[in-house]
Amino acid sequence: MARHTHADVLPGQVLMDIAHQFGTPVYVYHAEKIQRQYEKMKKAFQKAPVQIYYACKALTNINILKLMRQLGAGLDTVSIQEVQLGLRAGFEPQQIIFTPNCVDLDEMIAAKELGVKINIDNISILEQFGNRFGGSYPVCIRLNPHINAGGHYKISTGHIDSKFGISIHQIRHIERVVKSTGLHVNGLHMHTGSEIKDVDVFLRGVEILLDMAQHFDQLDFIDLGSGFKVAYHPDDTETDIDLLGEKLSNLFNQFAGQYHRPLTLCFEPGKYLVSQAGYFVVKVNVIKQTLATVFAGVNSGFNHLIRPMFYDAYHMIRNISNPQGPERIYTVVGYICETDTFAWDRKINEIREGDYLVFYNAGAYGFEMSSNYNSRLRPAEVLVKDNQYHLIRSRETLDDLLRNQIEVLD
Repeated sequence: MARHTHADVLPGQVLMDIAHQFGTPVYVYHAEKIQRQYEKMKKAFQKAPVQIYYACKALTNINILKLMRQLGAGLDTVSIQEVQLGLRAGFEPQQIIFTPNCVDLDEMIAAKELGVKINIDNISILEQFGNRFGGSYPVCIRLNPHINAGGHYKISTGHIDSKFGISIHQIRHIERVVKSTGLHVNGLHMHTGSEIKDVDVFLRGVEILLDMAQHFDQLDFIDLGSGFKVAYHPDDTETDIDLLGEKLSNLFNQFAGQYHRPLTLCFEPGKYLVSQAGYFVVKVNVIKQTLATVFAGVNSGFNHLIRPMFYDAYHMIRNISNPQGPERIYTVVGYICETDTFAWDRKINEIREGDYLVFYNAGAYGFEMSSNYNSRLRPAEVLVKDNQYHLIRSRETLDDLLRNQIEVLD
């Protein structure tokens, strides 16, 4: 079904058409918006030798992975299953970087056997891997720069209490392990957190990483992870990607020019590429007025979109069934038998039972963090590409819920 779409935002009528055709709740992704975000980032860093790895934990539908491969991105993975999905989507092993956390040696070996790039973030596994394989298989090391950055403490990963990475203050220990085992270290990595507005945070991080790079003489790449912020509120700010690209490229190129072998600058954006391309469409089940507030109860809950309850995340919500209606104040809640509030006291065009609401910026960590809590079924996913609607995941059924259960009682 062909429909005209705006360059950056899918019109409400398109989302209504999809809701009518595929039912609700439904996740919708806009391929051209993903492409524009990727191209925007490539352009910002065009002065440096850059490789972008899509952090697929944000959204792993295999069609999104294939789209990223077509755009020229590599793949950042955090589990052996994401590695396998990436290979299934057509990525070559060396286009995939594997950065797990708190996994055992067996999972690292499984990734090695698949031929992907390996990123190790603790000294125990670094030593075990080195004792087992020596310098026969190159590894990247994830460092913790001790920079507290990110929009929420739960998504900050570079501070001193974080479980991620090896402290930069343990560099001597790292060097001893590398020397004693003969490890071939071909990359250094860090990731300070998510939703970082301040360009100087990235610059401080790269300065630390480049300082650490002087301890290694066989590096092929420096990986700065991601953390680029996108706008959620109407008046929200986001990372100035062009300013960052200019300043960081100059800093990196200056260092790379003095290093004795070619270096590539790597990034691992997830949310930055897919968040604004995603929409979550729900239907209003009931309007419930109490002594304190007016609830708009929808046919979804934190089983489908947990970010507001988990991270206090803001998602703009619009009534696409009644966009010209008078604005009123609503608290939008779900149908889970537990407090599952999407938005408190939000000003929205008048909501009626049966209306469709859309949550914006739902492309990252929306479906990906969904569950079957309350034995509810997970929603469908639809891709809009070239003005065509493509069902890319069927809505679950009761059979899906029972598939792996084994009935042993009468």
